[in-house]
Amino acid sequence: MRESFKRTELFSRCRRVLIKVGSAIVTGPKGLDRAMIHRLSDQIAELRGRTPRIDILVVSSGAIASGMYRMGLAERPRSIPHKQAVAAVGQGALMEAWEAAFDKYDLLVAQVLLTSEDLANRHRYLNARNTLETLLSWGITPIINENDTVVVEEIKFGDNDHLSALIAGLVGADLVINLTDIDGLYECNPRRNPAARLIPVVNRVDRTILACAAPEPGSVGTGGMLSKVNAARKCLALGIPMTIAPGKHRDVLLRLFAGEELGTMFVPKERSWSGKKVWLANLPKPAGEITLDDGAVTAMVERGRSLLPIGIREVRGVFGIGSPVRCIDRDGNVIGIGLSNYKSTEIENIKGRHSDEIEGLIGYKHSDEVIHRDNFVLTGEVARGL
Repeated sequence: MRESFKRTELFSRCRRVLIKVGSAIVTGPKGLDRAMIHRLSDQIAELRGRTPRIDILVVSSGAIASGMYRMGLAERPRSIPHKQAVAAVGQGALMEAWEAAFDKYDLLVAQVLLTSEDLANRHRYLNARNTLETLLSWGITPIINENDTVVVEEIKFGDNDHLSALIAGLVGADLVINLTDIDGLYECNPRRNPAARLIPVVNRVDRTILACAAPEPGSVGTGGMLSKVNAARKCLALGIPMTIAPGKHRDVLLRLFAGEELGTMFVPKERSWSGKKVWLANLPKPAGEITLDDGAVTAMVERGRSLLPIGIREVRGVFGIGSPVRCIDRDGNVIGIGLSNYKSTEIENIKGRHSDEIEGLIGYKHSDEVIHRDNFVLTGEVARGL
């Protein structure tokens, strides 16, 4: 596929770039690859020197791999408590390495550790964004990682590829660069088929592209090419370009910004989601479920209407005002996710009734709608873009 855009122009327009660095890039047989971390910081410092207005964030894996080496472990731990303990050992060393690498340029870095629970709560989501915005305004490079020391299965992002896409949406990044130990996305797994051809440009992540991605992770990471392609899918929905590039190639970042055709570029259409819809579409676990009747499903899916109490058949879960809830049809299919204007107990009392009855049933009236269309994202929108 020939490129229908100029990489030089795309990169030159970037004012906020998120760089995701995989474990295979920053670790080696002896734990952290400090020389590689220094080479990356050299390039980031040069890019910032060339373009003072550019903001750069780094999502860095490597805490568990670093901890494994420091503890003399040959295999990645399997249990959550063991992973947490190993990450606690390795995270300090990881940050120390990044700090040392940037310190020679008198540049500050800041550790930012997140769980998916931090982004599931709207207030904490906005707090995280405010913190990152403040750091960037001070010229400080955030070094972001999943908080493996406290995370449990229910609140895991899954991998840092997914986290990088969420953070890109959170801060409104212009570009995501995903550095990995492979040259890019191939038509099939090049480790199994040496004749596999690199795909230079992707405009849409469909079944054909997903079939090209090998799901298995490396020995020290949790992702794999499939997780990177799924992250690119999220970025495309946000209108954010993403490139999967060979992180160990010499001066890879500088070469990318010079317009060199390295790796695989995922180039979006002219489409961008609002911050609230980005948040809703990526919620790990909504607080409850509301079952809709056929009329409400049609109104929300086909006509873009809000959810009124008369269209509600059933309420599941205990949740409060402003909580994210799934909307499902009578067969259990998820229609979308939205923010509730009422508590679950209140919805139980007003379901199936007209909006002008709300105040008489629960003593007050927040609004006619249980979920306003502005605070709702359709599953169809998620499927097409995310």
